[in-house]
Amino acid sequence: MRKHPIDQNPSPSDPSTPLAQPDLTTGPLTTNIISSCLEDNLSLIEDSFANCEDLKIFHWSYGPELEQTAFTVYFETLVKTNHTNYLKETLQNLVSHEIGPAMTVTIEDVILFFENDGVTSPSAEIIENFDQAIKSILDGTVVIFFNEWDKALSYMALDVEKRQAAEPITEPSVQGPHVSFIENLDRNIGVIRSLLKSPKLKFEFFSAGEQSQREVAYGYLEGAVKPETLLNFKNRLAQMDKEEILEASYLEEWIEDSAYSPFPQVRYTERPDNTISALLDGKIIAMVNGSPSTLICPGNFMEFFITSEDYYYRTIFSSLIRIIRMAAFVIALMLPSTYIALSNFHSELIPTVLLLAILNTREGIPFPALVEALIMEFFFELLREAGVRLPRPIGSAVSIVGALVIGQAAIQSQIASPVMVIVVALTGIASFALPQYNMAIAIRIMRFPLMILAATFGGLGIMIGFILIYLHLATLRSLGQPYLASITPLDINRLRDALIVLPRRMLLHSPRNRHLNKKTSEGKKMQ
Repeated sequence: MRKHPIDQNPSPSDPSTPLAQPDLTTGPLTTNIISSCLEDNLSLIEDSFANCEDLKIFHWSYGPELEQTAFTVYFETLVKTNHTNYLKETLQNLVSHEIGPAMTVTIEDVILFFENDGVTSPSAEIIENFDQAIKSILDGTVVIFFNEWDKALSYMALDVEKRQAAEPITEPSVQGPHVSFIENLDRNIGVIRSLLKSPKLKFEFFSAGEQSQREVAYGYLEGAVKPETLLNFKNRLAQMDKEEILEASYLEEWIEDSAYSPFPQVRYTERPDNTISALLDGKIIAMVNGSPSTLICPGNFMEFFITSEDYYYRTIFSSLIRIIRMAAFVIALMLPSTYIALSNFHSELIPTVLLLAILNTREGIPFPALVEALIMEFFFELLREAGVRLPRPIGSAVSIVGALVIGQAAIQSQIASPVMVIVVALTGIASFALPQYNMAIAIRIMRFPLMILAATFGGLGIMIGFILIYLHLATLRSLGQPYLASITPLDINRLRDALIVLPRRMLLHSPRNRHLNKKTSEGKKMQ
């Protein structure tokens, strides 16, 4: 259940495992007792929200001879635009007639009814202290304070514009669902629950940040997730001390094992089918209110080359696409350094006709191959960044035209050879073929040290760089789980859904039913 009380009974009204559960809240609300004196409460509200001109406070009188007083407070920029009188609705629950001024209601009737959980419409929550009242107002509720009562009532009336669900921009789909998450946490969790209807699907909530009070949720499938991984995840989130969380990526630094590794240790998605696949595979997801991205952990190296669409196509085509992605990874990482090593140190490995053609194009180039490659890579990265930041209708056009103009100008001015332009272009295209953008960023970073090693030591430098990268990946962990768990140590069963995709009936462990096959696999091992 959620840590804060106001979201339990939302109303369209007007203005778990035996693991130790770490305390993930920002701390208990302070015990600022609500005063029985209405003037004291009003003074505290006005002091807390000084200079907030969108805060509305309305004073009311009710009861015999209108002796009882109360006031309602809310932000008009957060609540619904219709004009339901919540105090009227509150008092109406205490009288037998449907229409009338509620002249017979006293504060004793209000206290007796609500403190004994009387049935109300719309649903009301009792606020126990003043800090809770402040948070409720900021969460878009209408709060009512009564004279001679040391508690308050709140009615959920949040009404903020929300983006309609559309096809994911970063993960377009040819076949499969065309829906994405939006910036509303409740709606995103509702989509997941509507597609994964299991009581074992658990969601836990907490608020992060002293100022933002951003709601964060993490979910897992009980029985599929490893208990030690879940406990490790909770312990790391518990270390966030008053951290202001504005987006799901803010959580990454607290979850990952190595903050300085260029390789990502968590994945991101905006697609519900990817999220459900991860839950079935024993992953933990984290979501932040106000962000459409879902963080998936722990990360695994091979999972950064897999998409949910791989399971929507025929086996042969899906396997071919995965092999192409792995080839794109190698090309994006090693093609420039390989060209530099061959042209500077190992020209005898190049066929004679091709070598003569390369030498002919490099004639008159004033820079060595390394400097030439660095210049072209810089121009390419500059164009890529400009295309991302420019408005979408002109971003792609500027990138294409800029690449053509700069490439042609570089060749004509003999700053770069045509072969180097082709190498850099193929490298950029290969990096676009990777499904996860954060893995493509890692390759862009690692490409430059490999180029320097290739220019210094030739093929030996590439081998040294490759060994260092592999050693780093072999020692890297995500939430305590090995980063290369899918491919090392070598296990044929695990490769059935890694480098290639076998027919689903032949998969021993599939992202769609791995948790269902766990007991079967354990039974076979015991036999």
